[in-house]
Amino acid sequence: MLQNPALIIIDVQNGMFESENPVYNGDHLISNLKTLIHKARIADVPIFYIQHNTPVGKPLEYKTKGWELHPGLSPMDTDTFVQKTTPDAFFNTCLEEKLKAKEIDHLILTGIQTEVCVDTTCRRAFSMGYTVTLVKDTHSTWDSELLTAQQIINHHNQVLRWFADTKNANEIEFQKK
Repeated sequence: MLQNPALIIIDVQNGMFESENPVYNGDHLISNLKTLIHKARIADVPIFYIQHNTPVGKPLEYKTKGWELHPGLSPMDTDTFVQKTTPDAFFNTCLEEKLKAKEIDHLILTGIQTEVCVDTTCRRAFSMGYTVTLVKDTHSTWDSELLTAQQIINHHNQVLRWFADTKNANEIEFQKK
C-alpha cells in the first residue's frame, strides 16, 4: 500500500489526441487512467492534473479546446490543477506548494509525453526527495525518426526504474485514508 500518495496526470489534454497525429495507444492510456482515477477517488487520494500551456497557435494553447483535459478524465472541483510551460511540472509552478499543503510524499506518475514531461518530472521529483511510482502502461508518446513509441516507452520504463518504482496500472493499490 502507498503512504500519502497523489495521482499525477501530466498533459493528458485534447491537443495530444488530434486525429491527424494522436498519441500512441491513446484509448488504452485513457482506459488505464480511468481505472487509476476511480481507485484514487475510492481511497480519497488527491489527484493532480498538470496542464501544459503553449504559445498562441500551438495545439496546447492556453484556454483553447486543445488545452482542455481529455473528456475521459472527468475531473472534479476537488482535484488540483497545475499550469506549466516547460517539461518540468515543478519548474515555476505551484506543484510543490500544493503537494506540501496536502502532505504528499509519494507521487504516482502518469501522462504524456514519456521522454519529455513524464521523464523530466520523474527525475525532478526523485531529486526533491519524493517517493515516485511510474505507471508503466499509463504514459505515452509518438514515434520518432529512430524509435517507435512503444520502444520509447519501454526504454523509459527501464531507465526511470533508477528514479521510481515501476508498476502497471493494475498493480497500483491505494490505501483508504
